[in-house]
Amino acid sequence: MAGYNPSSIEKKWQRVWQENRIFSADMRPATPKYYVLDMFPYPSGEGLHVGHPEGYTATDIVARFKRAAGFNVMHPMGWDAFGLPAEQYAIKTDTHPVVITRKNIDRFRAQLQAIGFSYDWQREVNTTDPGYYRWTQWIFLQLYDTWYDSKLQKGRPIAQLAAEFESGHRALPPSAGNKSWSQLAAHQKRRVLDEYRLAYEIEAPVNWCQALGTVLANEEVIDGKSEVGGFPVERRPMRQWMLRITAYAQRLLDGLDALDWSESLKMMQRNWIGRSEGALVRFAVAHCPPEVTVFTTRPDTLFGATYLVLAPEHPLVDLSAEQNIIPAAWPAGIPDRWRSIAGSPREAVAAYQKTAAARSERQRQEDNAKTGTFTGAYAINPVNNERIPIFISDYVLMGYGTGAIMAVPAHDQRDFDFAHAMELPIRRVVSAAADQPEAGKLPLESPGFAVNSAQLNGLSTAEAKTRICEHLEHKSLGTRQINYKIRDWLFSRQRYWGEPFPLIHLPDGTTVPLAESQLPLTLPEVKDFKPTGTMEPPLFKAADWHQVHVLLDGPPENLQARVVPPGTPGAIPARRELNTMPQWAGSCWYYLRYIDPENTTRFCDPEKEKYWMAGGVDLYVGGVEHAVLHLLYARFWHKVLFDRGLVSSEEPFRKLVNQGLILGEAEYTVFVLESGQYVSLADIDPEFSTQVGEDGKSQIISRHKSTGALVVGKPCDPATVEKRGDGFVLKTDNSIQVDARSFKMSKSRGNVVNPDDVIAEYGADSLRLFEMFMGPLEQVKPWSTAGVEGVYRFLQRVWRNLLGGDDNVFRVVRQHADGKWTCHGRELSAPDVEVALRDVAAILRPMHRLIRKVTADIDRLAFNTAISAMMEFNNALTKLTFVPLDAALNLLRVLEPFAPHIADELYHELAGPDAAVSIALLPWPTFDERLCVDEELDVPVQINGKLVGRIRIAATSDEPEVFSAALADPQVVNRLAQRPIKKKIYIKGRMINLVV
Repeated sequence: MAGYNPSSIEKKWQRVWQENRIFSADMRPATPKYYVLDMFPYPSGEGLHVGHPEGYTATDIVARFKRAAGFNVMHPMGWDAFGLPAEQYAIKTDTHPVVITRKNIDRFRAQLQAIGFSYDWQREVNTTDPGYYRWTQWIFLQLYDTWYDSKLQKGRPIAQLAAEFESGHRALPPSAGNKSWSQLAAHQKRRVLDEYRLAYEIEAPVNWCQALGTVLANEEVIDGKSEVGGFPVERRPMRQWMLRITAYAQRLLDGLDALDWSESLKMMQRNWIGRSEGALVRFAVAHCPPEVTVFTTRPDTLFGATYLVLAPEHPLVDLSAEQNIIPAAWPAGIPDRWRSIAGSPREAVAAYQKTAAARSERQRQEDNAKTGTFTGAYAINPVNNERIPIFISDYVLMGYGTGAIMAVPAHDQRDFDFAHAMELPIRRVVSAAADQPEAGKLPLESPGFAVNSAQLNGLSTAEAKTRICEHLEHKSLGTRQINYKIRDWLFSRQRYWGEPFPLIHLPDGTTVPLAESQLPLTLPEVKDFKPTGTMEPPLFKAADWHQVHVLLDGPPENLQARVVPPGTPGAIPARRELNTMPQWAGSCWYYLRYIDPENTTRFCDPEKEKYWMAGGVDLYVGGVEHAVLHLLYARFWHKVLFDRGLVSSEEPFRKLVNQGLILGEAEYTVFVLESGQYVSLADIDPEFSTQVGEDGKSQIISRHKSTGALVVGKPCDPATVEKRGDGFVLKTDNSIQVDARSFKMSKSRGNVVNPDDVIAEYGADSLRLFEMFMGPLEQVKPWSTAGVEGVYRFLQRVWRNLLGGDDNVFRVVRQHADGKWTCHGRELSAPDVEVALRDVAAILRPMHRLIRKVTADIDRLAFNTAISAMMEFNNALTKLTFVPLDAALNLLRVLEPFAPHIADELYHELAGPDAAVSIALLPWPTFDERLCVDEELDVPVQINGKLVGRIRIAATSDEPEVFSAALADPQVVNRLAQRPIKKKIYIKGRMINLVV
């Protein structure tokens, strides 16, 4: 048979798998399930690069292994296809996003199928399909219909809240005035309920990008510019839909403990949620009715508060509000530094607010430079009645705590920096030592002992916190409080290409949900996707779509709007919501839709959900870039669905693994002086910078360590470099060490590797194997085309071992029921049978060790070491005269999850007419633990730690037998030269050492 040619077999087996539905996952309640999930991709026009299939290959290996191990495996794939990139491309090319998205999905699907992933393609989902986002809209309506009962720690239907108001079991909020529930009009009841809904609308400061015509999430803004396009972004107030994820903050924290996630990933989630315990403290404002409420985790430092800082967006500094605290003129005697250049506090505050509005929250948090301005107002410190100034600064965020902080510069680095910048007093109130009032360098942020704090003096930080909280509560100046860093989720975008909100705005200013019978609410067909040039979203242009007439049905708490033709009796004019949902929406629940993708009456059948989600998704693999937001958002939605009795598990993802990034091929740089002389990497300053070279491209530059002379980095061909020790040197001069590093794949850098090209040259199995052989799944790894060639050669050797090569030398032998031995249909002679029997015995134990090793390695996702074991076993086969059929089939069975195409081809060649449709249908091989150890061991013998020989012993030999065999060996006897042995050491199965 001809040699290994992947292009001739891979498409063939992909068709067989698809036509026979080899990987379909049907309900089998009596069979244990295993749900293995990939973070589904955004289908961009660029298609996949070789970094994308890494996680998909890992999950595919596990899926194939678990099927063979007897599990009912669901391994689906779909597309996260709404979002800004497709909309921007549509605007640029005047092509509808539907067309672009369909084309991109087709490309991605073809690429994934070419790699041979065992997806159940009948479960494919697409977030832009109305049949899918009909249920995204429905789930949003469940959020809209839910409020969080903090006493029961559970989301409940909004009708139950209305019932509690009506019965008097729950007090109405202040917004109801002094009226009872029955005295409120219908629209007033709706407004009260809106204050409690998990989905609610407020006017919030947002990241507005005029050029893109949309609001951007904080993570979509980099250095004050949009991540897409690099356009300027400013902060503006806008009516926005929010999701009350903060209500679930503690449950999101508590749920992490039971999950099989890495501790580093859990810590990222915990830090984002940011639970902190402290106190709410009320500061009166001098000569002004309002109070400033501050949340602090260190109430024990209250005596050290020398000023307050408010966020620029704080309502008390809103110049348009009646209750603002800004005086008309500067107070007398303040430092010039506080006045800025403005003529009045109002002018100073307005100017600073404008500057702060141009900066993203990320910039405000990360920038070390502390800026701000004095408001002209003073607060009264409640513990000592000291008059302290109130500033505004953008290092305080309105979304965290109360948007105001008490500044204790002696014990907080940010406050310390701001105090220095503004020449404000710094007062120590904590010492690092109980007996030394000034112990510890300022700012001292760690716990210690209270000083300069009246009744708290001498107390430890923990004791002082308790004492001051008791004092504040007794004096009605504050209360204990638990706070969270996480903020409610901004859930609306000013885009066309997103899920429309199923909401109707009524003439009375209230909002009601669209009747479920009218879902999905599809996007209108429009030709113009461009921004309106105002803060109105693109859907504003579709007047016929958003200006509607509706009939209202139901009580205030469950009122629904049904769109009807104009002129329908009883109908009133109304308006649809113009914003669309963010791309996150569809990805919050897609794992549930995979379970029942064709269901038109439910988002998921309860029995199917209960079966597949028992314990949650069993393995979820994806990039670390989604380690926080996507996972928090999906967990939040899932917990709401659980509270409403719509899913059976409280957590969606039981086990989660983040695969490491695959970087581009290593790039090599050699450094040269102006004279052209090479300089070794070890001889230059490691702090590199860049300059623009004569060719207009960026060059790496540095300085010679000893002379300070300028050195310039020049790219060098990988063929001119070789590895030496831990580094790389020039082949022509090994004294010149070169810089070697890899970079993230990007079109701009020109280092993107297309998997299509790799498959065309080496085959999909080589791509799969190499991606797993590069190193541990979670590690960052550089791509290497030479490495692909290496695994390709391994597959060629497997092929030659089992089928022969161009020389047509066949070596696989089998024993038939009648006792005869054949090789490729030829009966073996008696001498060959003896050789075959010896080969069977020789490979038996290595075969069982291989099965044990690969089984254990797949379970712990150690794919690289499993591949190494297969390579070693294949080398062992090479040394045999004949390859036993059992050994060949077992090698192919454990190889199949990694390289399924060649495994199926070789299996069918060897198994003949009795072969199953696919090797994937065969059970996973078992191993005998007793056969995983050798009968005999080859043990090195040392004298005084120096190797002198080797002996063969039975694996079951005890120490006396081992030492007897060693002392009987002629080489050992000769080297001992009759010297007395002082000590005998035996490390079982590994080494003997005789000390003389």
